[in-house]
Amino acid sequence: MKPLVTKRNNLYPYLLLFVQPIFMASNIIVARGGVEYVPPVSLAFWRWLTVFLILVPFFFEEIIKKKKQFKKESLKLFFLGFTGCGVCGAFPFIAGMSTTMANMGIIYTSSPIFIILLSVLFFKDKINLSRILGLIICLLGVLTIICKGDLTYLINFKFTSGDLWMLGAAIGWAVYSIFLINWKSSYSLMARFTLIAFFGAISLFPFYLIEESFFFNTSFNDNFLFWVLFAAISPGIIAFTLYTKVQKYVGASLAGFTLYIFSIYSAIYGIILFDEMLLSFHYYGAAFVFIGVYLARKIIK
Repeated sequence: MKPLVTKRNNLYPYLLLFVQPIFMASNIIVARGGVEYVPPVSLAFWRWLTVFLILVPFFFEEIIKKKKQFKKESLKLFFLGFTGCGVCGAFPFIAGMSTTMANMGIIYTSSPIFIILLSVLFFKDKINLSRILGLIICLLGVLTIICKGDLTYLINFKFTSGDLWMLGAAIGWAVYSIFLINWKSSYSLMARFTLIAFFGAISLFPFYLIEESFFFNTSFNDNFLFWVLFAAISPGIIAFTLYTKVQKYVGASLAGFTLYIFSIYSAIYGIILFDEMLLSFHYYGAAFVFIGVYLARKIIK
């Protein structure tokens, strides 16, 4: 599917490219704070069920009117719900229990690479030297921030089982991204997202029951309510809706670059909420990311 950038709306898509990660990066707040109060799969399941319950009253009429289309698209919607809400919803929370935020950041930034490769392989998406160069520069910027400007930090990395969960999340996001834009739907953007959230909750439900039965029990208290609502609204409804809009305008490959900008905002959240310091390597890393995004966007002008 070709991106819809034109001269008239040239600025708007790239504004979204930088605004969307503000909400997407708030998932880091959930990963660092929410899992202390709510078990990871439980948090993911209740998050997407809440998203569905919030949205369905507004789009119920459209969904009912298109019952025939629902039957045709149900398997695709389930697949999108499983990858986008199930895999990408639960895996980062599980990963956070056995790996570091630095490891999670490095591994998740591999997702745009998978997006480009899968887009080229399955949907013949075009790619050129400018976009490849932009991707490499973005990755260098992210690594600069994560390793705090010291490359020996990367050499001494220790990987855990949580890193495999994070790699699964990165691949899941790539798969979700390319099929979301390439599978046509008869539903409006938000009605489709409502159904994706519904199927995401369904895909998580068996694993939620296993977690409750054999691993952790959910405490349904004020902390549970706060973190579920926050996860559902900011990195859920707002972030996913804006991401779909970004894809519509610039395509799956370039939309994947939001994950690099995501890393910048994650560092900012760390400064504001977790008393982390803003140092010189943050500026250098951010500069690399913004230059990389600029180079990547040039190909679709």
